[in-house]
Amino acid sequence: MPELPEVEVVRRGLESRIARASIGGITVREPRLRWPVRADLPSLMRDETIESVGRRGKYLLLRCKTGTLIVHLGMSGQFRLLSAADAPRRHDHVDIVTSAGVLRFTDPRRFGALLWHDARAGDLTLHPLFAKLGVEPLSPAFDGKILYRASRGRSLSIKQMLLSGREVVGVGNIYASESLFRAGISPRARAGSLSRARYEALAVAIRETLTDAIARGGSSLRDFVGSDGEQGHFQLDCQVYGRAGEPCRSCTTPIVSIRQHQRSTFFCPACQRR
Repeated sequence: MPELPEVEVVRRGLESRIARASIGGITVREPRLRWPVRADLPSLMRDETIESVGRRGKYLLLRCKTGTLIVHLGMSGQFRLLSAADAPRRHDHVDIVTSAGVLRFTDPRRFGALLWHDARAGDLTLHPLFAKLGVEPLSPAFDGKILYRASRGRSLSIKQMLLSGREVVGVGNIYASESLFRAGISPRARAGSLSRARYEALAVAIRETLTDAIARGGSSLRDFVGSDGEQGHFQLDCQVYGRAGEPCRSCTTPIVSIRQHQRSTFFCPACQRR
């Protein structure tokens, strides 16, 4: 599933190319996504102008005057800017024709979504998808104090807390494993057992990991490509994720893989002591 860095890579690629672009029309070939594409979406967005391209967690936000199109890439989605000459293929479900090109939403597994939030419906931050999301990890508001306060008295693992999205948003499975390695924290450690100093180190590690991943174009483990069709390369730099049995690049101890709440977790048992 595309995580925060992948969505941010798509956002940056689109922002520089479609901000202020006008929308000429929308073609919906397959409305049956995670949530059905509303039948009146073409009429709602026709003749609109894309004022900006934002992001909240793993959601893309195409802001227009009368509302915002909320886009989620699901497990296998792609959102690319193409020329009008690029004929649609199988799994190309929605085209948004703009003055800058055709925004095409592709999703073989159909777990993604395109939802319209009317500006008259109120503040977008209060939308049910966003109301309970934590702080953005790349924002100035994020620091170790937030994580430390949220963890007090909690017995769940630190990895589980990061994946919940309630304290900090967008730190998915790949980047949680990588951030915990950088901070020298075991993914099995109880969230409530970690000190303020260790949470400060973890916050720095999260920010650095996500920043490095964005600079590398994200991670392309399966279907992910940026808005220009290019794959990401951060997976080549991973210290622990996907490297079970291989030597740790810091101490040569074999990397271990375990299952935590149906998700694979990778860590170095020597570098990441509890």
